[in-house]
Amino acid sequence: MERYERGLRILDRIHRDSYEKLKKELESIAPDFARIIAEFPYGEIYSRGVLDFKTRELITIAALTTLGCATSQLKSHIRGAVNAGCTKEEIIETIIQMSVYAGFPAAINALIAAREVLE
Repeated sequence: MERYERGLRILDRIHRDSYEKLKKELESIAPDFARIIAEFPYGEIYSRGVLDFKTRELITIAALTTLGCATSQLKSHIRGAVNAGCTKEEIIETIIQMSVYAGFPAAINALIAAREVLE
């Protein structure tokens, strides 16, 4: 339960609305999965002290940009990055950097997602 509570505290700080929405979406199909998300990524990984939340969110934006197929999660983490203290310019620059590794189509799609969140 400690990991779950720790994860909820982090989610409350950077992903409150998107976690609550996800939890409701999973309620009828896999309610335990929302708990797992709170416990593992946030209660276990995000809570490690080496990287701050801002850095973790930029890394996550980079990874989701390279995947190219996780627009909903990308938008959620862009909101989380803002909540963690990232500037619009840092988020956009992270996505532009990924054009080198993920290709222009992935970067363009991520920039369009970012525009929807940031404007």
